[in-house]
Amino acid sequence: MMQKKVKTSRKLTGTVVSDKMSKTVVVEIVRFKTHPKYLKQFKMTSRLKAHDEKQEYKVGDKVILKEVRPLSKEKRWIVVGRV
Repeated sequence: MMQKKVKTSRKLTGTVVSDKMSKTVVVEIVRFKTHPKYLKQFKMTSRLKAHDEKQEYKVGDKVILKEVRPLSKEKRWIVVGRV
């Protein structure tokens, strides 16, 4: 019997750093990595553009992002809710 593989979408948490665009927020994701040789931990940040339909999230809000199909050139995430 063939079983269907269900693709689960990725979810990330981050902080809104900009809400100046229409229906779009910029979210900063912070994560820690360990250097393979020296074993020191260092902080890595990435800034993602996410869709915010109702424009309800403001700078400083902690939000949950969900990966979706491409909505524009740079938007591949949608804001699901607050943490």
